[in-house]
Amino acid sequence: MTQEELDALMNGDVDIDAPNSSEEPSVVEESETGESGAIVENMKSTEYQPNPSILWPPPPPNDEHKVVHQLDDVTKDSEEKATEMMDKLESISNFFADSETLLNELNNVFDKNIDIFNKLSERFPNVESFGEALKLNQDIKEKTKEIGENLQSGQDEVMMAMDAMQYQDIHRQKIERVINVMRALSRYMSSLFEGKIDDKKRVSSAIHIEGDTTADVVSNDDIEALIASLGQK
Repeated sequence: MTQEELDALMNGDVDIDAPNSSEEPSVVEESETGESGAIVENMKSTEYQPNPSILWPPPPPNDEHKVVHQLDDVTKDSEEKATEMMDKLESISNFFADSETLLNELNNVFDKNIDIFNKLSERFPNVESFGEALKLNQDIKEKTKEIGENLQSGQDEVMMAMDAMQYQDIHRQKIERVINVMRALSRYMSSLFEGKIDDKKRVSSAIHIEGDTTADVVSNDDIEALIASLGQK
């Protein structure tokens, strides 16, 4: 701070709460953005989160991002749920069939009641209860026909649902075919890049090559190793 600035501050001509215009604005390092998405530098694998706007780095090869593992889990879970659903639909169909059988037994009872009350109402026309019971059984008999039709419609819907569930097996077969193609490509790429020399026996890559923008050309470990080798001579 100069003497003029100090005098101005003492005289109250300077607002100490105002930002200092001489200070350089802070620079926020942003990720480089390409046409397909952002490129984030120095991201750790443990910090990775799926984001469609990030192009690089790719997801780490853990269990959550291994494609074939995920597809295998999908086919396994889908097959288990499809089998469970088919069993449930079969149980519902059996309930409908049992209900239809019970309804037929009730119809036999109603037929006997109608026959009895019909004879009684003809024999005793002055007894109103016989006529009312006859009409009641006839009405219930008509209702049972509607119930039987609904049960039959329910069975038809269950059969249609079972037919629709057959497509689940087709989808599973398609996914398995994709898995086989991916595995074949993986084996082909591994065979294509296979070398005669073991990776452990290969010479390590150079840290800096002319034309690179490497910041630290020589690391501390390299310097210590060089000093140690010179001391042994």
